[in-house]
Amino acid sequence: MRQIVLAAVAVSFIVLAPVAHARGGDTLLVDRVKQEASIAHPARGQTMAQVQQRFGAPQSKLDPRGGQKRDWPTINRWVYPQFTVYFQRERVLDVVVNKASADEVGPKPAVR
Repeated sequence: MRQIVLAAVAVSFIVLAPVAHARGGDTLLVDRVKQEASIAHPARGQTMAQVQQRFGAPQSKLDPRGGQKRDWPTINRWVYPQFTVYFQRERVLDVVVNKASADEVGPKPAVR
């Protein structure tokens, strides 16, 4: 029994070691998620004018999505250096932190 427990512990260290250790200069996704809380970003419900007043003009305004039907509101997206703001009509719907680099890989999408 003791050998089985020791083997299980050894296997768990082998499996989890790459997840817990970042290579030199790398940032773990877990650390980036913790950093997101400290980034100043627009609050849900703010208007486009309020966002532009506080954060300035966006780097780019992406093409709107949706709006084909009345039940599908148009979603506008403004890209800033650290985050992208999603607007429904004139109000902030959500804010998403941008990837640190194009090579950054997050968790795999949930399977539905």
